Amino acid sequence: MKMIDAECVFCKIITGVIPCRKVYEDENCYAFMDIAPFERGHTLVVPKRHLAFLTDMPDELLIHLILTTRKIAAHILQELPCDGFNILQNNGECATQTVPHVHFHIIPRWNNQKPRWHSSEGCQSNDEITETHKRIAINGN
Repeated sequence: MKMIDAECVFCKIITGVIPCRKVYEDENCYAFMDIAPFERGHTLVVPKRHLAFLTDMPDELLIHLILTTRKIAAHILQELPCDGFNILQNNGECATQTVPHVHFHIIPRWNNQKPRWHSSEGCQSNDEITETHKRIAINGN
């Protein structure tokens, strides 16, 4: 399995070829705000190693990835703040996986607001997106 796939959009984000609003980074994981968010603060958490399906992941990396996802979700819950969140993970085009690189979606949710399951891109101004990023970025990311 490849460490990095030069054609993968997420690998390009991890290596800095494509810019992003980074939320968190450690030796094995990278998290950034989704460019087509379902909700304000929608964040993706990915392994730095290129793996297409969850079932391709070594146990140790999967454990680290899900613990990192939990850490970031807890931070978003407190700092955004929101009332709850969805964790979403898709495998394969038939399951709506649009980038073949393992990733978890953290989708913030609010009480008394119907969940959106589609992109709400354009619903926030660039200033609002920047403010959201400042709130949810961890460790100066």
